[in-house]
Amino acid sequence: MKPIEPSQATHSRKKALVLKPQRTRKPLVFVIIAVAIAAMGGAYFITNQPGQTDAPLSATSAGAQSNTTQIAYPLSLFGDGKARHFEHKTADGLAIRYFILKSTDGIVRAAFDACDVCWPENKGYTQDGSVMVCNNCGRRFDSVKINEVQGGCNPAPLNRAIQDDRLVLLIQDIEQGQRYFNFNAAQSAAGKG
Repeated sequence: MKPIEPSQATHSRKKALVLKPQRTRKPLVFVIIAVAIAAMGGAYFITNQPGQTDAPLSATSAGAQSNTTQIAYPLSLFGDGKARHFEHKTADGLAIRYFILKSTDGIVRAAFDACDVCWPENKGYTQDGSVMVCNNCGRRFDSVKINEVQGGCNPAPLNRAIQDDRLVLLIQDIEQGQRYFNFNAAQSAAGKG
């Protein structure tokens, strides 16, 4: 008996099956890389959300001396140029936030953690190098302009004085910032309009 020769078509199919390139894992590698990049991006997005600032310090934890009329911070606290956020509670429990920093020109400056425009969003400012950045609209304000320029989206200035080796804030000046942090009054006013 004579062996049956496969047809040319059968031979070509067998050859293609044998020589068929092996499935590579490249698509799987790309998927793993894409998932890793997405996870890192998500982590960056979560940890860098606008409005997330360091928790405000209390005056006493910052080494300040306070009484019923003023708070006096040691100037040495601001020597590194980093903005420090603080919170003052009024007699009726309203929390007023402000920050203090030493600007690039060497002057210690203070401002409310709010502005005339974005304050209803209650997001405040974060520091990026020598600028303060509005966590709501993203506008940037050079540190040398803090407490100098007011209005619009500029951080609302907070009066301050230097006495000996301390930065002094008067309680009455801090409490002038209530309008930026009294959200119940703002909601009531909005409901009437």
